[in-house]
Amino acid sequence: MQADLIIVGAGMVGSTLALALEGSGLKVAIADAGPLTLAPFDAQGAFEPRVSALSAASQRILERVGAWPGIAARRASPYGDMRVWDGSGTGQIHFSAATVHAEVLGHIVENRVVQDALLEALQARGTAELIADARLEQLHEVEDGWQLTFSDGRQLRAPLVVAADGANSAVRRLAGCETREWDYFHHAIVTSVRCAEAHQRTAWQRFTDNGPLAFLPLQRDGDEHWCSIVWSATEDEARRLMALDDETFRAALGRAFEQRLGEVQEVDPRLCIPLRQRHAKRYVRAGLALIGDAAHTIHPLAGQGVNLGLLDAAVLAEVLQAALARGERPADLRVLSRFERRRMPHNLTMMAAMEGFERLFQTDQLPLRWLRNAGLKSAEALPEVKALFVRQALGLSGDLPQLARC
Repeated sequence: MQADLIIVGAGMVGSTLALALEGSGLKVAIADAGPLTLAPFDAQGAFEPRVSALSAASQRILERVGAWPGIAARRASPYGDMRVWDGSGTGQIHFSAATVHAEVLGHIVENRVVQDALLEALQARGTAELIADARLEQLHEVEDGWQLTFSDGRQLRAPLVVAADGANSAVRRLAGCETREWDYFHHAIVTSVRCAEAHQRTAWQRFTDNGPLAFLPLQRDGDEHWCSIVWSATEDEARRLMALDDETFRAALGRAFEQRLGEVQEVDPRLCIPLRQRHAKRYVRAGLALIGDAAHTIHPLAGQGVNLGLLDAAVLAEVLQAALARGERPADLRVLSRFERRRMPHNLTMMAAMEGFERLFQTDQLPLRWLRNAGLKSAEALPEVKALFVRQALGLSGDLPQLARC
């Protein structure tokens, strides 16, 4: 099969790119190792443990590619406030969407909900050929671009391939793209819990001696007592916590969270995910582009990973469509480099900021502990600083693609 563009990976970022290219005139194929089938959604069912904190910019992108109605029809939990405090001191800070006259800071949405809504939009619009159960095994440069060979023997050709196949990208590996990466020596425990008190549509985050602990608001049929938790801990501590029975884990979690929402009453099955930061040295080469986690993975400290990926997809679609309008070849390195120049500085800045926060709040050195507490207290007293942070959280500043603009 021959296409103009093959997207490898039909997750949130790859599917968004395919939808954003609707009307471009490109023949797009999207291949994924999974079945690409829609399962019925049970609005009363258990929460998916993996969630994303979608910013206002991400919401606009998803609205404009036609996926947001499917998300809203399933399950999305808006939040308008964020409370952060240092568990080893007295520093704390409160952010509110109201400070910049916004209704919400974002929405906590299960990854499965976003992916199903995107797949539903893809199937309804027919903007791309969907190729399911396609696990990539070989990738070769050929005269007119790339040849992809999948585990079942199927072969595809295209002048342009986009890797949207996640942190362990097969495309990135097979193409020999170099990365810079380092291990945090931490793991994230993720699950959903029900608390005695309602979450007040607030994202809560406490910095503990072992790592940050976040309670992110969920709602099911109007019940606002559920939260998604992301608990970052050292490898040994994470292993200990995963070995606890549910009752003991609930008690430990409540203590670590200082019972801010009362007793943790219920806990769903837990997942434990090793944390590793990774960044490709280049996002592009002739006929190839990396987007989303295939290009960069970030600490889940502020839930920014998927937002960066959706901006990657929107910017790449914009760059490709502008090139087509000028009569340029989308696969040319000169064209793809425009995408890299727009996205790499923003992604690196966000990654550096998260790395700095992670290191600052992990230290046991007394001067730095004093500094972070003083910093939180000072920032709390400066409305302009807090408003700047809120605008960053909304994702509505900087070099935005058209899909994310007002």
